[in-house]
Amino acid sequence: DIKGEDSGASNPTDKLLKYEVYTKMLKGKSTVVFENEAKQQFINEPSRMKLLIVVDKLLTGFDAPSATYLYIDKSMQDHGLFQAICRVNRIDTDDKEYGYIIDYKDLFKSLERSIQDYTSEVFDNYDQEDVQGLLKDRLQESRNRLDTALEAVRALCEPVHPKDEPNYIRFFCGNTENPDDIKQTEEKRVALYKAVVSVIRSYANVANEMGALGYSNTEAEKIKEEVKFYSDLRDTIKQASGDHVDLKRFESGMRQLMDRYIDAMSSKKISDFENKSIVELIVNLANEPEAEYKTKRQEAVAETIENNVRKVIIEETHANPKYYEKMSRLLDEIIAQRKTEALSYQEYLRRIIELAELVTAPQKTNEYPQSLDSPAKRALYDNLEA
Repeated sequence: DIKGEDSGASNPTDKLLKYEVYTKMLKGKSTVVFENEAKQQFINEPSRMKLLIVVDKLLTGFDAPSATYLYIDKSMQDHGLFQAICRVNRIDTDDKEYGYIIDYKDLFKSLERSIQDYTSEVFDNYDQEDVQGLLKDRLQESRNRLDTALEAVRALCEPVHPKDEPNYIRFFCGNTENPDDIKQTEEKRVALYKAVVSVIRSYANVANEMGALGYSNTEAEKIKEEVKFYSDLRDTIKQASGDHVDLKRFESGMRQLMDRYIDAMSSKKISDFENKSIVELIVNLANEPEAEYKTKRQEAVAETIENNVRKVIIEETHANPKYYEKMSRLLDEIIAQRKTEALSYQEYLRRIIELAELVTAPQKTNEYPQSLDSPAKRALYDNLEA
């Protein structure tokens, strides 16, 4: 009801603002039509509607197995509470093993009492599908989930021999001399990322209860180290393959958002990372005197840089095929010289950084006339040249 709601100024009242948002959301449809469309999209197209906020709705007669999070902020008990939980706790895709429930009303004390009454036939009238599998040993299920996740990631890494960083990179990223390898090994990397996430989640749920799960102190410590190893391995492979999100390309947009919405004291620069790409940062890390295993890691660092440069070349080739084909040939030459030890490591780093700059900033080359001041002009120049 917005009758009499007039702020007398350009700013609307809260009720008017809510009404404007509401009418804009409905787009002239009736509430019944809008609700049906929203439910269908949530069920059939979850990627387009990841969050659906409802009030006193959709707890019964609504089946969306993809729903993963349920926020409860109303008083519920017995059958209604069970149905609400079962709505979100159904298995759906491979990456959903259970749902998450955020309880703002401390309802789970009521739930515990209800579970204790289960054997006295209090739930005889409940739908079988609602309560099936609800009563399980949490600790046993948690241990099974952790053991299964660890076995999966171990099996995935089993073919790697010997198990050192360069061989892991080669297995999951391919040979840097073959431009197609980085794409062909993508499926293995995705499988690794998913397996490691499953391990981390399974371990995080029981990290403080390893003894209760039946693990000895030695076993618990070994599993802790193993989880950390696979977590670090995932980060290494992401960096080596270029699958990481290089935030440098979002720098201007992020800076604009921070300037607009964040007020803070003037910052003090403690390290000059500005204008440095991921390639340069990796090189700087490799050159630090205190870096561990410096000599042993040189090959891994080199392959990480090469994969990142190769990925940029592949992604940008469509914009200027002639130019990036040339960059690809230059990269092949540098890789070949590194592998035949025709270059010292420092000379290799110098050349690969120069190449990375040409790949990411073609305008820095001296090959173009000053009048070619845009990527489109340079692409025409390269590809129409006789």
